[in-house]
Amino acid sequence: MSTIFDLSADSLSGQPVNLSQYKGKVLLIVNTASKCGFTPQYQGLEQVYQQFKERGVEVLGFPCNQFGAQEPGNADEIGAFCEKNYGVSFPLFAKIDVNGEHAHPLFQKLKKDAPGILGTEGIKWNFTKFLIRKDGTVYDRYAPTTKPAELIADIEKLLAE
Repeated sequence: MSTIFDLSADSLSGQPVNLSQYKGKVLLIVNTASKCGFTPQYQGLEQVYQQFKERGVEVLGFPCNQFGAQEPGNADEIGAFCEKNYGVSFPLFAKIDVNGEHAHPLFQKLKKDAPGILGTEGIKWNFTKFLIRKDGTVYDRYAPTTKPAELIADIEKLLAE
């Protein structure tokens, strides 16, 4: 059975990152955007990261410009925006597609393993969240309207597994 640990993605600076480096950690994977109504969730994601990083939780942000062109910037602009406005210190990756024929393999797997409402696989909007177990399997998918703090009980559950 393949897991997300069999995949890689490019960092915001363009360097390949093998996701196997996160084996044994609980992951919160989010497609992000800098000009979205949900953009203030960066602050909540950073709070979750700060609260749990010492206990083996990583937040991974994947900028995406597929929803209302709300992530128009390049890598430097995205990184500067996130750090300046929200103090983001968790890993951000290169801008990707999450839907369509060019969807990144990570999001293809996440959508297949955790379909949305009524079994639809497509990501509906920015800040869709996926919680990943320490073994690299998907625990659950959360809507953009779900605030990061609402995931704390599930994070605690996965840390205890």
